[in-house]
Amino acid sequence: MISGAAAVDVAGSAVLAVPAETSVLPVPGESGAGGAGVLGTPPGAGVAGSGPVRGVLFDLDGTIYRGGELIPGASETIESLKSSGIRCVFASNNPTATSLDYARRLTGMGIPTEASEVLTSGGVAAQWLLRTHPDASVFVVGEAPLIRELETAGVRVTASEDADVVLAAFDRTFTYEKWNTAFQALRRGALFVATNPDTTCPVADGGLIPDCGGITAALETTTGRQLDVVIGKPSLIMAAAALERLGMSAGEALMVGDRPETDIEMGRAAGIRTVLVLTGVSGPAAAAAGTATAVLPSVRELPALLGTWAQPAS
Repeated sequence: MISGAAAVDVAGSAVLAVPAETSVLPVPGESGAGGAGVLGTPPGAGVAGSGPVRGVLFDLDGTIYRGGELIPGASETIESLKSSGIRCVFASNNPTATSLDYARRLTGMGIPTEASEVLTSGGVAAQWLLRTHPDASVFVVGEAPLIRELETAGVRVTASEDADVVLAAFDRTFTYEKWNTAFQALRRGALFVATNPDTTCPVADGGLIPDCGGITAALETTTGRQLDVVIGKPSLIMAAAALERLGMSAGEALMVGDRPETDIEMGRAAGIRTVLVLTGVSGPAAAAAGTATAVLPSVRELPALLGTWAQPAS
């Protein structure tokens, strides 16, 4: 039971304020679609779990923090889960920082975090490229931290339009020169990959700026090509990487995030239970859509929700 928390009924057609001491209602008949990810289909994909939650995958911006501000209750929630023996991993579609950068940021905000506990679309892209196209040359439409991360992992990055792969990403340094090089490579038949599908990225003042989706749209429009592969959420490639990092099956995990089209959709497709929080881009309309297993005002209420589900002994 959630004591004193305003939860949201996701089973009905309207958003309802649920009184204290009332359980968050699950979505009736929710199941995942499954599918083959290149890193391997997530174990248990296709059927959302109903037993104890042994691990939680958290989105970052809009879920744990908003811009530069920690969301109230986030550090206490992570501490509570870890003290109960529940593993926590963080996942971001934003490739402009490395896993180490994010770990340092979270630690500085009061959530002690190791780089191994953070997945980024850039880091997972490097892993995927090395597993599936180990000898490929890759032209990156992205920022310096992403290029460094790829090169450090062993990916062969090139500035040539003869690249075997074009990797498009969130890029605040996007130029016509980059656009044209990617355009020429794609016209020559390069594989078209994106780190993430997000069209916008939230910023500290509560506003939004263009994200990777805008860059891929420009390339799709000018080349007549469509993306071949998306790495980040909601891709099963990211889901498989997250479950591998957690060391468990989809039925034992929970995905918590603020975007129905990425965070919640990835969980649904992979058979992972999901919680939508309303501290990011989603409002009442998204909550009413009923795509998440449960909806909470913020991560502050998560331990109370999990307390209503059977948990493993700590």
